[in-house]
Amino acid sequence: MKFTVSDAEMERIISARHHDPFQVLGAHVVEHAGRPMVAVRAFLPQAERVWVLPQVGEPQEMQRRVGSDFFEAQFPDRSAIFGYRLRILDKAGGESEGADPYSFLPVLGDLDLQLFNEGNHFRTYDKLGAHLMTLGDVSGCLFAVWAPNAQRVSVIGDFNAWDGRRHAMRERGSSGIWELFVPGVTEGALYKYEICTPTGTLLQKADPQAFFAELRPKTASVVWDIAKHVWRDADWMAARAKSDLRRAPMAIYEVHLGSWMRVPETNGYLSYRDLADRLVAYVKQQGFTHIELLPVTEHPLDASWGYQVTGYFAPTSRFGTPDDFQEFVDRMHRAGIGVILDWVPAHFPKNDYGLSLFDGTALYEYADSRLGEHKEWGTKVFNYKRNEVQQFLINSALFWLEKYHIDGLRVDAVASMLYRDYGRTEWLPNEYGGRENLEAIAFLRRLNEKVAELQPGAVTIAEESTAFPGVTRPTYLGGLGFSFKWNMGWMNDTLDYIQKDPLYRKYHHQKLTFGLMYAFSENFVLPISHDEVVHLKRAMIDKMPGDLWQKFANLRLYYGFMWTHPGKKLLFMGQDFGQWREWSEERSLDWHLLEPGGVLHGPEPHQKLQRWLADLNAFYVSQPALYEHDYDWQGFEWIDPSDWEHSVISYIRRAHDRDDFLVIAANFTPVVRRRYRLGVPVPGAYSEVLNSDATIYYGSGVTNPQAVQAEPLKWQTQPCSIEITLPPLAVVIFRLEAAAAARADAA
Repeated sequence: MKFTVSDAEMERIISARHHDPFQVLGAHVVEHAGRPMVAVRAFLPQAERVWVLPQVGEPQEMQRRVGSDFFEAQFPDRSAIFGYRLRILDKAGGESEGADPYSFLPVLGDLDLQLFNEGNHFRTYDKLGAHLMTLGDVSGCLFAVWAPNAQRVSVIGDFNAWDGRRHAMRERGSSGIWELFVPGVTEGALYKYEICTPTGTLLQKADPQAFFAELRPKTASVVWDIAKHVWRDADWMAARAKSDLRRAPMAIYEVHLGSWMRVPETNGYLSYRDLADRLVAYVKQQGFTHIELLPVTEHPLDASWGYQVTGYFAPTSRFGTPDDFQEFVDRMHRAGIGVILDWVPAHFPKNDYGLSLFDGTALYEYADSRLGEHKEWGTKVFNYKRNEVQQFLINSALFWLEKYHIDGLRVDAVASMLYRDYGRTEWLPNEYGGRENLEAIAFLRRLNEKVAELQPGAVTIAEESTAFPGVTRPTYLGGLGFSFKWNMGWMNDTLDYIQKDPLYRKYHHQKLTFGLMYAFSENFVLPISHDEVVHLKRAMIDKMPGDLWQKFANLRLYYGFMWTHPGKKLLFMGQDFGQWREWSEERSLDWHLLEPGGVLHGPEPHQKLQRWLADLNAFYVSQPALYEHDYDWQGFEWIDPSDWEHSVISYIRRAHDRDDFLVIAANFTPVVRRRYRLGVPVPGAYSEVLNSDATIYYGSGVTNPQAVQAEPLKWQTQPCSIEITLPPLAVVIFRLEAAAAARADAA
């Protein structure tokens, strides 16, 4: 038989150098002796013998080109080969039968390709990556990947012996997208892409849009169907779409899933489902409204805590499957707990199987290292100038909000994105000579616009440590459009203050009060995050000065001040019960401190600190005065910010209803202040409703057990005043009894 394709074309297929294998392989109508016929061609390195099984007619054995694994069969009647399958006897003696990958038409539509190249495709996760589907009556998997500078791309996996010659992909015009439908591939199959770079080097890359990955240190992507989970959080999602968290209570418990709790006997990880069982119970007990997870996006190095991401669409396999993580989120929602995910669009690691030099060129990163590398972190910087890169990241964000019902994204390292000179000694100015990264700014604005448009009710939170203006201002007013911003200035000032010996605090009083100078310039979250309890910074309880009692008193005082201060709240795990050791990703939290015999001084101070946080959260979510006006002066009023001599501050928090208010006083010394006069806004009887020095919280029991009647004596900034006892190292909260009664009647 004379083969119907040239030797040169066959050699390009055999050597895996053909840019479009569909031109050669599969069924093709050709001319033979002046008449059309059908030639079916296949390149099958694993095959000993191959037969074509036509839809109509008898099987025909394919002929092998001598010295190669290239096969061809010829059919004189065009209609006879309208559909066919291949039967393969492999070299090991096994036999299989299935559809030919090169018998299928393209799957991705022209509109998808056009929108992709424009940077306007916001469902790429439904198109690129690995998608199980049925074409006609054939089940398999569509693989699609963006590699515009590659000479050739193949999908390799455990279904083809990782042989890049066997499933070379089809390039879709000038889009840079390569695709191939591979029949017979099922869920759980391992795969990568073999990419022939412009210089001819072969790379093996994990799928940038894979839904699942092998457990580290293995690096293959895993085919997975993420549509199987039956969600049961419809009520939560409907309420989320109508919510405005700026006017709602928000107390966030920050969690690293790998070290919150572990299997005691082995120090091994708990699964997503086991974690859900335990975390739901604990978060409900402690009264937090949300959890925030350190990145669960797939990452190779445990010590990176998830912040060096290789899988922007894959929950880490350390704790289970994508189905397991969906169940984790579902259970949180059904328990009334929101889920926020740390998300890292600022940089990515240099792992050879990841995004770095993906098709042999600087595809996802800037080519110039003065822009494209964070040398301090050893990572690459995304090239925000590329439409496709911006689109990749925005799709990752939307993916988690849609497919996993995540309620918000805390965007990591925003400052490093905003400034070209961030952490660099060598850097390139922007086109106007400035240090701002204009394309990153444009990306962040577009990200927040698309989240607001396509996932109403979901929030974005910026970890941004500079004074960049308008981080939470709407984009139509020139801002970046984030929902919230971490208040790093407040955190640094107040932590510095609370660590000082109370004897010297009066000389640093402004560190307590300065935050109110800018508290309403952004929508702030007050964060005590994982970053504050690592790298020799010490755990929160260990930062506190004084003896054991004073340490716990100081910490209760600090949390009381934080929870009554304008802004949403975030506390890292372990700090709610007074863990002494710095946090480490290598071990569980020290839950034994809460058990008898777990520590020399006994579990009581830890248990009672834990109770203080639980009661503080319960009080917080029940008091509109503490959250309805977090972001304007209507919700806050100083009584006296300047009593530095006694290290006391006092203030009022108000709800929408101006008659609904709380009076707060905080004493940052271990001295009891008896007959302390405190200004109040209206006459009436004031009752103490929360006191961090109560004995149930391991306090000394200095309280105000009886209601205090306000006198018409102007004091500080107020027209009336009360005389109270200020307990040592404590915060106390008073409420007007008449207002409390009115609220109870209304309820």
